[in-house]
Amino acid sequence: MPEPTASAAVTLAASAVAVPALTVAGMSLGLRADILLAGWAGSVAAMSLINTVPGAVDSKAALLRTSVRRVGVSVGSAMTAGYTAPLCLLINGFPESVALGVAFVIGAGAMKILPWLIERIGAGQGAKP
Repeated sequence: MPEPTASAAVTLAASAVAVPALTVAGMSLGLRADILLAGWAGSVAAMSLINTVPGAVDSKAALLRTSVRRVGVSVGSAMTAGYTAPLCLLINGFPESVALGVAFVIGAGAMKILPWLIERIGAGQGAKP
């Protein structure tokens, strides 16, 4: 008869690997918290290194507008990375081990690539069926 603690340890170790999906009001968003965090970190890195959201310190109102805009950019980049990183992994056949790196890159480039993509698709230059 196996030890009861051995099976509990295996169950605990197996459950630590699974990443829970985020839910709002009881509905699953289909987003993984680790990928969202990596996308958010990429957006913060892009804002600090590439200056994707230039700052203005003329007055307190301008500083507040810039801060709110930066929060919006970081949340938008994290959401973009959260939804598109698993899709990129699936399409390109990448292993799951590079998911966080892909999410970081998507989060860092989201505010530069998305306007270009929207303009291209909106101008009728997108993918044709």
